[in-house]
Amino acid sequence: MKRRQFITLLGGAAAWPLAARAQQTDRMRHIGVLMAMKADDPESQARLAAFAQGLQQSGWTIGQNVRVDYRWSGGNVGNMRKYAMELVALAPDVILAHSSAAVAPLLEATRTVPIVFTTVADPVGAGYVDSLARSGSNATGFVVFEYSIAAKWLELLKEIAPGVTRAAVLRVGLR
Repeated sequence: MKRRQFITLLGGAAAWPLAARAQQTDRMRHIGVLMAMKADDPESQARLAAFAQGLQQSGWTIGQNVRVDYRWSGGNVGNMRKYAMELVALAPDVILAHSSAAVAPLLEATRTVPIVFTTVADPVGAGYVDSLARSGSNATGFVVFEYSIAAKWLELLKEIAPGVTRAAVLRVGLR
């Protein structure tokens, strides 16, 4: 290793603890999570385990520097609205919303608390965001798939089953 590379590496390593300390805060952060699933559902537990792991990899440890409040609607729309109001009243720093069923009541409850959604098929069509590039609201997140890919699915279906002459598409949008 050349001397300049070694000095650069050493200087960078010396700065890491300073950068890490600069990012730390004494205030415990607060995340609200609104799930459309049941608490004892294995898939929901797997999703939240991955969420906790992602937080850990980013330097956030539940119970140490971040608090997470969970609400589970089990698919009940009435519970979803009630839990959305509860989470907003807790004044979290951000709310994680699982599915369109969770996003709609959260957007009714707040336009100031940031909402990050997952498992939403068409956030623009549902009116949650203005566009995928710029949300124009307090909500942003991840889409399940882009609707324009549906044409590719039909092409694939035609290749797999050339005898098919009719296909039906069922799109469910929850608000």
